[in-house]
Amino acid sequence: MDDQTQPLTEHLAELRKRIIWVLIFFFIFLVVGFLYAGSIIEWVKKDVPANISFHIFSPGEAFRIYMGSAFLIAVIFTVPVALYHIWRFVEPGLRPRERQVTLSYIPLAILLFFGGLIFAYKVIFPYVIGFSANLTRELGAQETYGLYDYFRFMFNIIFPIAFFFELPILVMFLTRLSIITPAFLQKARRFAYLVLVVFSTLISPPDIVTNILIALPMIVLYEISVVICIWMYRRMQREAEMETEKNDDSESSA
Repeated sequence: MDDQTQPLTEHLAELRKRIIWVLIFFFIFLVVGFLYAGSIIEWVKKDVPANISFHIFSPGEAFRIYMGSAFLIAVIFTVPVALYHIWRFVEPGLRPRERQVTLSYIPLAILLFFGGLIFAYKVIFPYVIGFSANLTRELGAQETYGLYDYFRFMFNIIFPIAFFFELPILVMFLTRLSIITPAFLQKARRFAYLVLVVFSTLISPPDIVTNILIALPMIVLYEISVVICIWMYRRMQREAEMETEKNDDSESSA
């Protein structure tokens, strides 16, 4: 009984230690982010059209804007740390070849996350703001935004898209661990499309063009993930066949 429960206890202790380290780094980056939040806010405001004016509508909004910017910085810099600790947690249960492959996922996952941030901030968000500005002009109104609402709206768009860019790596990793298969992803395609469309409507204005613009990259990423899953699954089958043939040859020679 003790011999069976001890490994689980060790795994839980190891997981707790990894989570604590990630939270420590997150808190450190949060403090650093708060110190540099003013520079981040000014940098973001440079990309705002000149005809838009910002206002603060309550005493606590300025602090929430600083904390939101600090949170953005903390998440961006904590993601690589979290990926590293995830790899260290699963490393003992992997074979040497799997460890090497899994370790190579980390740089690609970081690149995809930053690529998602850039894509959402430079492509998706400006289009959404432009669409909102067109509606405002049609109403004959002036674009006067609350600074806190503007930043919150921006975070609600760029963060989900950035994290969704991790889907191909996640699928590759789960396929390697034999947790998911191509048949599962193909069977779940319709449901996944529905979830992505609903999700795009929740984080964007109620406009069909904007919804499609947000949902389309996510659907493309899902299909890329399916292709990656098929490639990885077939590769694993070939490796298993080669291993079986190698074992058969060894038994024959013996």
